[in-house]
Amino acid sequence: MPIFLDTGNLREIRFFHQLGVIRGVTTNPTILLKEGLNGALSGIEQIAREVAGLVAPCPLSVEVTSNDPGQMREQARLFASWADNIVVKVPVHGPDGELDNLRVIHELETRDNIRVNATAMMSAQQCLVAALAGASFLSIFGGRINNMGYNAVGEITKLRETLDRLGLSSRIIVGSTREVLNIIEWLAAGAHVVTTVPDLLRGMIIHPYSKETVRQFLRDAGRAAELAEVPALLKTLSTAGGGR
Repeated sequence: MPIFLDTGNLREIRFFHQLGVIRGVTTNPTILLKEGLNGALSGIEQIAREVAGLVAPCPLSVEVTSNDPGQMREQARLFASWADNIVVKVPVHGPDGELDNLRVIHELETRDNIRVNATAMMSAQQCLVAALAGASFLSIFGGRINNMGYNAVGEITKLRETLDRLGLSSRIIVGSTREVLNIIEWLAAGAHVVTTVPDLLRGMIIHPYSKETVRQFLRDAGRAAELAEVPALLKTLSTAGGGR
């Protein structure tokens, strides 16, 4: 499942899902805010149910909106009740480094049988700890890693090799995609999934030389059709002339 679409825009999700090129959808509060959706649980529920139904059985990640352990557990159970293919996103730690999040991740996965996407991670070591806690998915922010001055490819490769060597089943999602190159580069480095915004996915598909080539093929096909019509036209004229 190499490509997830990172958006809350139903029109975009429907379009790319119909193309058959996405294998899941990821959202977060920032994405939903950009789409003009209210952050209340009722607004999240509405869009989550629609998207989950649209892409099922592919997963949809929905992120908790609180860092209180009790509220995170409560929201996770609520989100998971909306659809079988919903995965709950929980940040690896709190805004001030609180570690309760890992306990929440562990309990949701092992006690409540709720799939968790551990998110907001910037290093292989953070992802390893989340994998040991039992997270089904590990979201590492490749674009932000690159912005910090080192190449995300190295972190992805180390992480994949470590997970495979230890026999951990967590799947690596690389997000914060900045350019089209990131998608294939990060998959080649060992990511199980790269999540991308619609515009970058379009850029992955459309190439200027492909456009030029298709235009040439269509022009030549038109000319060939015109040439094929000439003998038939001459024959028609000849037949008509002989009749006179």
